[in-house]
Amino acid sequence: MVNRIFSFYPSKEPLSNSISKIFNLLLLWGNNVILIIAFGYQFARHELPCPICLLQRVGIILISIGFFLNVRFGIIPTHYGVALVGCVITILIATRQVFLHITPGTPGYGSSIFGVHFYSLAVLSSLLTIITIAFLLVGHNWEERIKLRSLNLLTRWEKIAIIVFAVLIVANFFSTVLECGIGKCVSDPIVYQLLNHHNYHNSK
Repeated sequence: MVNRIFSFYPSKEPLSNSISKIFNLLLLWGNNVILIIAFGYQFARHELPCPICLLQRVGIILISIGFFLNVRFGIIPTHYGVALVGCVITILIATRQVFLHITPGTPGYGSSIFGVHFYSLAVLSSLLTIITIAFLLVGHNWEERIKLRSLNLLTRWEKIAIIVFAVLIVANFFSTVLECGIGKCVSDPIVYQLLNHHNYHNSK
């Protein structure tokens, strides 16, 4: 049992590199969960994301792409760079939304978790991700070159994480098209514009 746990990754690498891979997998799964929760509120509670919210999803997807590249092709600084760019974009966009609702007496947009709105959580999670990446960059053994790994060498959880991430990207694309249609996204969406437009023409 112990042998199985510590042979999670089949290659013989320094412990720091193995830990980095595990953290990258956990971070990828963490962002997958964030996007799944966002979809849950969108479809279960019928809370359509605003244009700024959609841009935050793009930032989170960009962060995930960096971790996906590390999981799929091996850990290199460039992949972390992609994730860091995604973090900066997410922080800038989410902070903009925080400032829109920071005035006392101004209601926040959408639901909250434990009293904290999603855009505030986006800022906090991105900051924590930056800190985590900093520790991973410092702790990784860069003298050991990580070769590209073929798909059949990926663990089950890595494969599932990649598949879920790919599905979420496609789902976000189609969800955005349905919500915004072929025009500009409305600032406070309550209906899917493309479906509403289709139903309107069918009723005529």
